[in-house]
This record gives sequence, structure tokens and C-alpha cells, in this order.
Amino acid sequence: MNASHEERITLHGFNNLTKTLSFNMYDICYTKTKEEREAYIAYIDEQYNSDRLTSILNTVSDIIGAHVLNTAKQDYVPQGASVTLLVSEGPIVEVPTESYEESPGPLPENVVLQLDKSHITVHTYPESHPNEEISTFRADIDVSTCGEISPLKALNYLIHSFDTDIMTIDYRVRGFTRALDGHKLFIDHDINSIQNYIPDEVAELYSMIDVNVYQEHIFHTKCKLKQFDLNNYLFGYTKDKLSPADQEQIASKLKMEMDEIFYGKNIR
Repeated sequence: MNASHEERITLHGFNNLTKTLSFNMYDICYTKTKEEREAYIAYIDEQYNSDRLTSILNTVSDIIGAHVLNTAKQDYVPQGASVTLLVSEGPIVEVPTESYEESPGPLPENVVLQLDKSHITVHTYPESHPNEEISTFRADIDVSTCGEISPLKALNYLIHSFDTDIMTIDYRVRGFTRALDGHKLFIDHDINSIQNYIPDEVAELYSMIDVNVYQEHIFHTKCKLKQFDLNNYLFGYTKDKLSPADQEQIASKLKMEMDEIFYGKNIR
């Protein structure tokens, strides 16, 4: 479908397309000792507990103009948390022009968008291994919407809500809706790349790869930080406490970990 917002097609009933944004992020930390691993996991559990995650998802709901119908949240032992929001909205009276453009969505102070119905979920996965000396924190967020607004408009805010070393972002459109004449529509807006929904100042920080299947309405983007500062990956101390040889060895381990996560395979 190539209609612009000026040439919107009138639908027969509700827009039955389901559009899902999956935002997957990683934070990585060097944790050599058991005490460092436990301290890092405790820090992550506090930073991203179910209350904090609920606040993030409520803001996502505001950005896409939804009303929260139900919230389910849970903190887990020994670590991790999950939150699910069921949200809905009445019929859209007027769709903002911006919703049809490939551009970063608003941050909370600029909430103007609306949609019909959706659900929003987040799950966290702190992880460590005593032999690897590296701990990771992963958060998976899914924003699934029906209606005329793309959940990609929440991506800008999600990126700003987490300290992210690596991002994997998926966007897919499922189902179909119909025009008044019965003609099926399998997508309701043009999209070239998820990268067009990432602000320029953020995109400049990351190396990015696209894997898109246009005919199936599946879009996939992977992002990895370009700049590496060892101080950002040490927990409780800075690199000046380490010898040059230790700094080089630790940096090599961290970069290898990031590459393996980014490419999705073991490299060693």
C-alpha cells in the first residue's frame, strides 16, 4: 500500500492489522569475582525492578495514546522481572500526520499519538557465569498494536530508557484489513527501515545492520556501540586501578562478548 496520509483509504470497519515492535537490549559488565557478579546483579535488579519497568511501560502507553486496562507485574528470585499491560483506546477521530512518516517518535513531553488497542510486555534476564568473568543484562520489550499508529513511535523513548550496548529491534505486520470495496490491505504504511525511526544523534553512536524481508513485512535491525570505553564496563572501580596488560585483556574479552551477542554466534 502506497497511499500517503493525504490519500488515506477508508476501511471497512476496524483496522485489523497487528503491528508488533520487539525491542531487545543488552548491558554488559566485567565481573571477575563472585562478589562483583552478585553486586552487579543486585544493582540491575534494583534499577530495573517491576515498579521501574511498569513506569517505563506506562510512559510507552502514553506515547501511543492508550489507556491501561490491566497491569500484571512480578519480581523473581534470584533475579529478573516481568510486566504486562493490557491497554485500549476508543475509535480514532483523527490520525496525526506524523504517524505515516518514517521518523523518530516523541519523548514523553511530546505525547500526541493515539491508537485503538494493544498490549505491552517486558521481561528481564540478568545473567552471569563464574568462568566467563562477564555479566549481562537483557531486557525484551514487545509493543503490539492494532489501529493506524505504528508502535515504532515508542522506539525513541525505549532507547532513552535503558543503558544499551547492543540493541536488536524487530518490526512485523500480521493479518489484513479491508478497504470499503473489500480489497485486502496487508500493511497500512510505507516502511523502508527501522533505522529511520532511530534519532540521528543515537544512530551516530551505533554500527547498524539491517535484515529485512519486505515481501513478508518483516524488518530487523541490529545495533552495537561504536565507541568503547573500558570504564563503562567495570563495576565499582575504574581502569586506572588495572595494569595496562590487564586493561588490554579485559577489553578484549568484553569486545568478544559484544561481537558474539551482536552476530548471534560463538566466535571463540
